[in-house]
Amino acid sequence: MQTTLLILAAGMGSRYGGIKQLDKVGPSGETIMDYSIYDALQAGFNKIVFVIRKSFEQQFRELIVQKLKPLAEVHLAFQEIDNLPPGYSFSAEREKPWGTGHAIWTARHLIHEPFAMINADDFYGKEAFLTMADFLKNKAPENLSHFAMCGYRLENTLSEHGTVSRGVCVTKDNLLQSIEEHTRISRKENGAISDTGGETEKGLTSDTSVSMNFWGFTPAIFDHLESNLHAFLEDYAQDKKKELYIPLVVDELIRDGKATVEVIRSTARWFGVTYREDKEMAVRRLKELTEMKLYPGKHVLEHLTPKK
Repeated sequence: MQTTLLILAAGMGSRYGGIKQLDKVGPSGETIMDYSIYDALQAGFNKIVFVIRKSFEQQFRELIVQKLKPLAEVHLAFQEIDNLPPGYSFSAEREKPWGTGHAIWTARHLIHEPFAMINADDFYGKEAFLTMADFLKNKAPENLSHFAMCGYRLENTLSEHGTVSRGVCVTKDNLLQSIEEHTRISRKENGAISDTGGETEKGLTSDTSVSMNFWGFTPAIFDHLESNLHAFLEDYAQDKKKELYIPLVVDELIRDGKATVEVIRSTARWFGVTYREDKEMAVRRLKELTEMKLYPGKHVLEHLTPKK
């Protein structure tokens, strides 16, 4: 059975100041994405689809795709501002594409099986990939409208160097009831966690379950995204910054009774490179995990067996 990993790697790194997906953070020059790919292939994934920008396609093929070809089936999808359904124009002042919902939609022609979706610049942990692979192989094929989300404790997902965006979740009986995107979450000096992205500041508890954009979907999601993208563009095609976030799409599907989402809970401590200052912590943490023998000493992808 084919099990696919969709990796969103088209972000421009506006907060980070560079193509952070290609930044080396591991002891042997690995990217954070290399560790996710290693964990995914170890868990049984055998096909990888990247969503990237055309502007760094050549560099991405040379640094990423070439080393993965012996290990898995690899494809590229491209998220560009003008990659839209027919009939829509957009503001000449728009600089960034249309968000994570749009990013997944751009891969619709490449994926015809249950798949997991992650961000390229977030570290998720081995356990999450094992559990998600099991879901995709054993539960997703039985119900095309039953999806999955890996949920993390909010306190384990904060950056020391600025605010972060997280999908804040309400769950019941291991099913997602609602998810709301909070765009400016941080920990204050007194230890309190709050979101300042709205009109008023909102306090959040440390054990709040949040999404780090690790989702499990069936191909049914693409029809939903097509419908949502049309509705979104009807209202915001001329907006300079508005984006269609995948948590908003999923939340609407749940509220309308069109999908159920199983929550896979993780106690892992997230780290990533939202900000350039986050890199030092990521380097330190990956060194620790390697010393603990959770990852091999040489480049992690060199330890994988080539596909047959």
